[in-house]
Amino acid sequence: MINTSLPVTRGKWIGNRKEPRTGATAFKEAIANSGRPIYVVAHEDGPAVTHTGTMVWGDPLKEADAGDPLLGFAPPLLPADLGDAGFKADLGLRYAYVVGAMANGITSVALLQAAGQAGMIGFFGAGGLSLSQVARAIDLLNGDRNAYAYGFNLIHSPNDPQLETAVVDLYLNRGIHLVSASAYLALTLPLVYFRVKGIHQTPDGSIVCPNRVVAKVSRVEVASRFFAPPPPKMLDELLRIGKISQNEAQLASHIPMAQDMTAEADSGGHTDNRPALTMLPTFLALRDEAMREHRFAMPLRVGLGGGIATPEATAAAFAMGAAYVLTGSINQASIQADTSQTVREMLAQAAQADVAMAPAADMFEMGVKVQVLKRGTMFAMRAAKLYELYRAYDDFGQLPAPARTVIEKDFLRSSFDQAWDQTQRFFEQRDPSQIERAQRDPKHKMALVFRSYLGQSSLWAKSGEPSRRMDYQIWCGPAMGAFNAWTKGSFLEEPSQRCAAAIALNLLYGAAGIIRCSWLRNQGVGVPHQAAIFRPLTVDEINKRMQC
Repeated sequence: MINTSLPVTRGKWIGNRKEPRTGATAFKEAIANSGRPIYVVAHEDGPAVTHTGTMVWGDPLKEADAGDPLLGFAPPLLPADLGDAGFKADLGLRYAYVVGAMANGITSVALLQAAGQAGMIGFFGAGGLSLSQVARAIDLLNGDRNAYAYGFNLIHSPNDPQLETAVVDLYLNRGIHLVSASAYLALTLPLVYFRVKGIHQTPDGSIVCPNRVVAKVSRVEVASRFFAPPPPKMLDELLRIGKISQNEAQLASHIPMAQDMTAEADSGGHTDNRPALTMLPTFLALRDEAMREHRFAMPLRVGLGGGIATPEATAAAFAMGAAYVLTGSINQASIQADTSQTVREMLAQAAQADVAMAPAADMFEMGVKVQVLKRGTMFAMRAAKLYELYRAYDDFGQLPAPARTVIEKDFLRSSFDQAWDQTQRFFEQRDPSQIERAQRDPKHKMALVFRSYLGQSSLWAKSGEPSRRMDYQIWCGPAMGAFNAWTKGSFLEEPSQRCAAAIALNLLYGAAGIIRCSWLRNQGVGVPHQAAIFRPLTVDEINKRMQC
């Protein structure tokens, strides 16, 4: 009978017998030095670890007598080793780490610069901004065009398709070739136009698609459309109106709408609250099915976003096969995010349960919801009340008098007619057809006023308007609470120390260490639990530990 209480040996270790060290501290230090290999050697005082020596793998009974029993081995694993090598090479990255787009420019130029200069990539949060604001961001980044990678967000605008078209035209005219497509319920003509414009063949027959789309999706039926060629009907329409050439239309049938796709699990902002553990494997299977069906020349890749806020979550994402990880909520708490100090402080106090779903301003009538911070604000409750009243009544004048009083006094802080005047001025510039429709349909008029409150609530939070603190709309997922719990007692607990690049590097460095712990455990090595705890470190401290 095999004695399972004895450690299983994997071969022999040959080296200086004075070097292996025993104990939890020795294991922790060995695993922390991620640029060096780990040998776990049988020792009279228990398993011992060292970085040096020679390993002879195999049945120890058949090996030479020289050497000590080898219990386990873990090769070096640096943060730059994590993720899909092709994804990093295609986008010019050192790390498979994406700073996700947060609307209203919260994912700012400064945030893109911090991520890019650290070897990662960020997407500017163009959603909710005017064309001139997006253009200014492009101008600010143009000087760094070849210095590091970055992209811009393209958000689905079902209530304002003209804006989506204008944003795509701006990107193409200003040389923005990489977008993050988010909140899409279905493919749109502007999105397809962006993807296929400029597609051509090289002399060797290879298809070159200059415009890249990184889709952020939480529904399988939407994901399948991104992992397929552009719809023929949309290509025909673009051809009919003269937007693309016949050659571009023909070549488009050989490419996917998106080569890279982020499976968006439970997150801040637009979300379906899907669990990452079930979602990522489903999307990976969809990727493989799409490759078999369409036989694309380029590989399809799936990353994971939503809940990425600790080294453990980051390690789990890569262990499940994610090509990259995407972070959102935690970046809004960084010093580079374009938001108010008040919001940063509120986010720093959030626990995992301090979030709620609330009606979305951009898709209010459709009942689409966003996840927001609940602690310290009444926005979620007030937004839900507005949607409830919109569903129940066809005209603001039909609302019960007490409800009208509360909305005008506490929500709008003006009469409904005054709020409509302000809303009307906005749509005179953005989309006059909405005003015409509202004049015919009082329910639509009510929706526009309610949407105005929802939209302004995020701007009040961004600017830190003190009189509107109870109305702050702060997009936030449970990841924020997990991040706060992880950073408690460290320098990253303080909002003023939360640099986006330091946050990212800590997540990746910790993930690499946790994965190495897992490798050893899977060989039967009893790794002390202290060795798998990775508290936040400064960038200099991490760089020292990554040296080979």
